[in-house]
Amino acid sequence: MNWYVLYVKPKSEKKVAEMLQKMQIEVYCPLIKEVRQWSDRKKTIENVLFKSYVFVRLTDRERHRVFGVPGVVRYLFWLGKPAIVRDEEIQTIEKWLNDDDIADISLSKLIPGDELYIKNGILKDQKAIIQKVGKKRIRLVIPGLGVVLNARIKDVV
Repeated sequence: MNWYVLYVKPKSEKKVAEMLQKMQIEVYCPLIKEVRQWSDRKKTIENVLFKSYVFVRLTDRERHRVFGVPGVVRYLFWLGKPAIVRDEEIQTIEKWLNDDDIADISLSKLIPGDELYIKNGILKDQKAIIQKVGKKRIRLVIPGLGVVLNARIKDVV
C-alpha cells in the first residue's frame, strides 16, 4: 500500500476526505488551526495545509476507486507515474502539526526576487536572491560572492 496524492476541486478537500473515509479508504487531509479576526469576534478555524490536495493510502489496483467521489479530479503525477509519498513524510507532517512547540506553519513557493540564506554546504550563511525557478533548475544570485549559482534539482523517485 502506498500514499498517493489526489488533486481535488478547490475548497472541497474536507468533503472529499470525509467521503473517502466512508468508503473505507485511508485518507489524510492535513489541517492547520488559524485564528481569524472579525470586527466583533475572533474565531479559530481549521484550514487545509495543502490546497486542492488529499493523500490516500491504497494499493495500485485500488486507485480507481477514488473517482466515484465528487470533487476528485485526478492523481498527481511525477515523472510519468502517480506520485507516491513515503510513510515517513506523512508521519513528519503529522508530527509537525501535532507539536505544541510549533506555533505557525505555512507553505510558500520559491518566487523570483525572494531572498534566502543558504543553511548548509560550501555556501553556508550566504545570502542569495532567487532569479529563476524552473521544473528541474533554480538560479540564485549570491551578491556577497558576486556569482550566479545554477543548480539542477535531483529527480525524486
